[in-house]
Amino acid sequence: MGGRPAAGGGRWVEVDPHRLARWVEGFVDRHGPPTVTPREDGLLLSAPDGTTAQLYVPPGASAGGDLPGFLAAAATPRRIGLLLARKSAVAVGVAEGETLTLSKVDSSYVQGRTAAGGWSQHRFARRRDNQAKAALGDAVELAVRLLLPQAGTLDAVVVGGDRRTVDGILADRRLARLAALRADRLLDVPEPRHAVLVAAIAAARAVRILVRDPAPPD
Repeated sequence: MGGRPAAGGGRWVEVDPHRLARWVEGFVDRHGPPTVTPREDGLLLSAPDGTTAQLYVPPGASAGGDLPGFLAAAATPRRIGLLLARKSAVAVGVAEGETLTLSKVDSSYVQGRTAAGGWSQHRFARRRDNQAKAALGDAVELAVRLLLPQAGTLDAVVVGGDRRTVDGILADRRLARLAALRADRLLDVPEPRHAVLVAAIAAARAVRILVRDPAPPD
């Protein structure tokens, strides 16, 4: 089944909403018909062989209540705001379903770290801090100008990149409405570019599943 290891055991799998029904069918074929337990953040599938799969509601979707409802809710097109940021670049956009309908990418120069010592090191550090603050301010203004006017129409805001930078952007009081829509997930993305923003749509819409195998017999 693949996936990446999860803290505490198991593995994470990310599935496109339109392929989720097929994934569930495969889970049933491998492990047997599961018991379905609704949870506030999704559904828990508990198979007869002890394998479990926790399906988490994707950003902006409803829990659904049962498996057919979950599948339908996950596949329903949603309007999602995207905010991808690292220290020297930011990309914001709006995706309607799988289509990016609004976007803007901006970058700023932030000097890299220097190995120099003494006075030069302090001078470069101050310059770098000032550049980073200026870049953060530019990112905030971009979000205010482009993303904030869309807040009333968004189902969720999905962020990615450097958590500290993203947190710094959304800490601006003017962006409180966007911060309130922020989804739990943080996308792992490279330096934000338009292509990265487009690729992030699939990750923002994906259903995250935590699969845990049964404990081995003593």
